[in-house]
Amino acid sequence: MNHFGKAFCFTTFGESHGKAIGCVLDGVPAGLAIDETFIQCELDRRRPGQNKFATARKEADTVEILSGVFEGKSTGTPIALIIFNENQKSGDYENVKNLFRPGHADFTYFHKYGLRDYRGGGRSSARETAARVAAGAVAKLLLKTLHIEVKSGVCAIGGIEATQYDFKRVAQSPIYALDETVEKAQEEAIMEAKNAHDSVGGVALIHICGAPIGLGEPLYYKLDALLAEAMMGINGVKGVEIGEGFHASALKGSQNNDAIRKEGFVSNHSGGILGGISNGDTIACKVYFKPTPSIFITQDTITNEDDEVECSLKGRHDPCIAVRGSVVAESMAALVVADLLLLNMGTRLEHLQKIYL
Repeated sequence: MNHFGKAFCFTTFGESHGKAIGCVLDGVPAGLAIDETFIQCELDRRRPGQNKFATARKEADTVEILSGVFEGKSTGTPIALIIFNENQKSGDYENVKNLFRPGHADFTYFHKYGLRDYRGGGRSSARETAARVAAGAVAKLLLKTLHIEVKSGVCAIGGIEATQYDFKRVAQSPIYALDETVEKAQEEAIMEAKNAHDSVGGVALIHICGAPIGLGEPLYYKLDALLAEAMMGINGVKGVEIGEGFHASALKGSQNNDAIRKEGFVSNHSGGILGGISNGDTIACKVYFKPTPSIFITQDTITNEDDEVECSLKGRHDPCIAVRGSVVAESMAALVVADLLLLNMGTRLEHLQKIYL
């Protein structure tokens, strides 16, 4: 499936070394001001080749809007966005066209479809996530009109964890670090892995602020379940936590429950979600990225014919995918909230009466 969402939904297309990538976004209410500069700025945050902590692949990631916008506003029809690839080096993958790169989707794609695009992983490449960021930027424009903000940052790299979260400083950090006190150590962990021709994993933190009470559909379209699905669908993500997350399993109910007073919740162990529905508090989600599988250390693998060989990779790759991946996770969170906002409109009779009576 290349489609995500029900009411506010999108479909992506394209491959890493193809002519272009892009998406078709459907369900955008008519009359939304489409700020193309903002959309491009969001793509620039994810854009490769910006510093030594990212892949050297240089892509402008210039987005073009092909449909669904007239005189700067959405028309209510599908919005098509396209990003042309400019800096492919397909020759870097010639030596791996008949073998499976360890840690990649080569093995499973080949056995599922009987063939695969070996150039950078084709459809399985994280290059596809640029289209998700473009779609997420449109979702953010919608959320902004409702005073809902989605923000992200990197809270851990290689096991070096933040002890404080400052989202205001993320934009000034080359690795989008949330904690200035550990940023240098996190940068050193990335460079140490890169210089050793290896890679390192990391964790992104997503906060959704200003979301109303009531987002999420019981029982099979819960907000936390949908966030988990959205995050696990991002390349390289191996775990998701909502609120207290895995640590909640070690607590007692008296410790994990969030007491309620008339001014709001005393704590937020729930991560802003109760029974799969938003409770009006900050929605908090941690996203765990594995180390980049593309490393320049010789590894054992097999060919398409099951011959055992050694694999030596070429190409340009991120030493830590969690950094740019945090922007993708933020975009997916915005798309989830936009989808649930539209779905929530029909849950009460008075909502419909306000529109039609």
